[in-house]
Amino acid sequence: MTGLSTLDLAVIVIYLIGITAFGLYVSRRVKDTEGFFMGNRRFGKALMIAQALTTGTRADYAIGVAGASYEIGMAGIWYQWMWIFSTPFFWLLSPIFRRMRYVTTADFFEERFSRSLGIGYSFFALYLFMLWQGTIIKGAATTITAITGLPEAWMIWGVTALFVLFGIAGGLVATVTTDFIQGIFIIILSFLIIPFGLNAVGGFSGLHANLDPQMFSLIAPKELTLFTITMLVISGLVGIVAQPHHMAVAGSGKTEMNCRVGWCYGNFIKRLCTIGWALTGVFAAVLLTNDASIRAHRELAFGVMIKQLLPTGLIGLMVAAIIATVIASCSAFMVAGSALFTRNLYKRFLKPASDDAHYLLVGRIASGVLTVGSLLIALYIPSVIKATIHFVEIVAFVGIPMWVGIIWARANRYGAWASVTSGPAVYFFTGSYLGWEKGPQLLASLLVGFVAMIIVSLMTQPETAERLHRFYALLHTPVGEEQNLERAGVKVILE
Repeated sequence: MTGLSTLDLAVIVIYLIGITAFGLYVSRRVKDTEGFFMGNRRFGKALMIAQALTTGTRADYAIGVAGASYEIGMAGIWYQWMWIFSTPFFWLLSPIFRRMRYVTTADFFEERFSRSLGIGYSFFALYLFMLWQGTIIKGAATTITAITGLPEAWMIWGVTALFVLFGIAGGLVATVTTDFIQGIFIIILSFLIIPFGLNAVGGFSGLHANLDPQMFSLIAPKELTLFTITMLVISGLVGIVAQPHHMAVAGSGKTEMNCRVGWCYGNFIKRLCTIGWALTGVFAAVLLTNDASIRAHRELAFGVMIKQLLPTGLIGLMVAAIIATVIASCSAFMVAGSALFTRNLYKRFLKPASDDAHYLLVGRIASGVLTVGSLLIALYIPSVIKATIHFVEIVAFVGIPMWVGIIWARANRYGAWASVTSGPAVYFFTGSYLGWEKGPQLLASLLVGFVAMIIVSLMTQPETAERLHRFYALLHTPVGEEQNLERAGVKVILE
């Protein structure tokens, strides 16, 4: 019925029982919102690396890159390597995120600019979290369906149930603690197919003999041209600071160095894993060239390669690895989304003076509600790659005021609003009415966003000295010297 052997099913069941039991065991430590949302800011280097790796390395990325590489060659790797030039910046940004001592990225917009920007970002980020989770669920379901032949809708509901248990029960503590184990499975997912694929195509010499040399180029004549790649890289760098889960990924470590090592090294491992996904797609271009279903829906290639190349037992291991990426990423996003809703919307407007136990309950309920939205996206999203590009397009516009707001004290709320409205407007107009391609669209809209931010800020009143003092006092105070902030009258959130 499942297309899996008894041994494969046994491997999957053993993994699910083991990781669930371990996650629920460590979740007993979660007694308050500080533990649920930020893990009490106590994570060491190993757990921070695991968190950065697992929240950013998922099955939907693997099938998107493999599917693109099946069609256009190694250039498909840029659907994830678009962030490769952002990786060194993590070393510089991590202390900034940790010193802000915020719980959500919406806290940044509210504290640095205004409450209205914090609210606006909160709704935007909730959509991003649902989009991310829906894409992850879709990617995992597509792959498992290609392996088992079971209906995709079944897989969507099944994988969702798994990560909901983690996120609601244990929050960030359960998520990050189990991420150390999940990270091992993700590395397995990335590289396990390669030796079997090389054997099937006759090694690298056989691979070159069967494919056009263009398939080995990192620049494609279509879809991912040099200009498109350049703009994706720039957009990725601009938007990387505004991804809503990064406040936890970069700010939940015990020390600034733990955050630096975790965010930078975890993402470096991910860049290596991406090579395995692209190679799997290139193998598929040789082995599945006559498969009409793959040509019609290239994102099935990753799952079909697993089914055709791996022996009994290892197929089950790969399915377990795919499930691991869902649990690791979606539970982290669900916790971050619930923190944003609880702190920046519910507590702000509905129950500003309730006790911590109440907010913890609301956070857990919000986690489940966000998942419903994610399910709807997963059921109707057309493809993983389209969702990925949509995300890159929209998050860059919000990244502009974050970069400028950190670097330039003169930046104000009026400039931020001008930036986040003018950039998307230009992008929509040039695409819908002028028919521009993605590269020129992104270039024009980002330039307009930056220019609007600077000009409007200069033409309007600066933020109050009190607001700027509070924000920059946090940035200039290293972790461990919070007593200096107390003496300066600066409030610290969940430290």
